[in-house]
This record gives sequence, C-alpha cells and structure tokens, in this order.
Amino acid sequence: MALRKRGKWWYGDSQGDIRDELARVGNLNEYVPTQFANAVWPCGSKTFRLRMDEDEGAAVRICTGCGTEHPIGDSDEYLGAAELRDHVCVCGKDAFEITVGVSLYDKSQDVRWLYVGCRCPACGLTGCYGDWKNECIDYRKLLARV
Repeated sequence: MALRKRGKWWYGDSQGDIRDELARVGNLNEYVPTQFANAVWPCGSKTFRLRMDEDEGAAVRICTGCGTEHPIGDSDEYLGAAELRDHVCVCGKDAFEITVGVSLYDKSQDVRWLYVGCRCPACGLTGCYGDWKNECIDYRKLLARV
C-alpha cells in the first residue's frame, strides 16, 4: 500500500490507500481525519457508483453488485435539497471503493469535517471526491452509516 503521484493525480494499490489520501487532503485544510469507515454492502460488494452534492453535504452510494442505493452517513437528512451528480473516474469507469473519514473537534467525539474518498479498482486513481463541514454528534454513529 503506497500512494504514488503520476502527473496531477494520486494512485493507490488498495482501499487502504484512500485513508492516506484523505489524511493528505486533510493536512492541506487543517482538519485531518482520524476516524475512518470503508463502505461494504451486505451482498458482499465493496464497489459502488457515487452520486454527491458537496454544497448540501449529501452523498449516495449505489452497490455495483445488487444496485441498492444507500445514503452515506447523515446524507439522508439533506437529500431533499440536494442535486446529486454522478462521479466518473478519469479512466471512464464509474465503480469505486469508498472510504469516509472524519475530523473531530478537539477532546471530543463530535464530527467537525467529513471526507468522501474513492479508489478506482480499474486504474488505481485514489482521491478525495468531496468534503464538507459536518456537525454530527458522536462520529461512531455517523461512520456506522457509511
């Protein structure tokens, strides 16, 4: 597992590399994620299509195995006003491994900032596909809904 930069993009070998990418991005805006959750669906699938609206703080993943849609974290609370847009990798594929990371307030279990990271299994592109302020009480409850 190691991130490698090729041109302007970062590439990883496994889903674990998404955490390193989210930490890298978090260092740039001073809200470093320290808690993470990988998206996995009960059907066993670990790849998803991603629809997201950063302005509203809403994201939905669609299982590539069974087609089930699932709001990420507390996104269900913001979907009414959201204009979700489909994400596609620079290689043209639309299936991703997804990891969510959160930055917490100092000496607290409460979320300050949320990051949605993806890795394309087809080409390895790894990136932060979206991030926003999040005020969820108790990060464990939020990450349990990834």
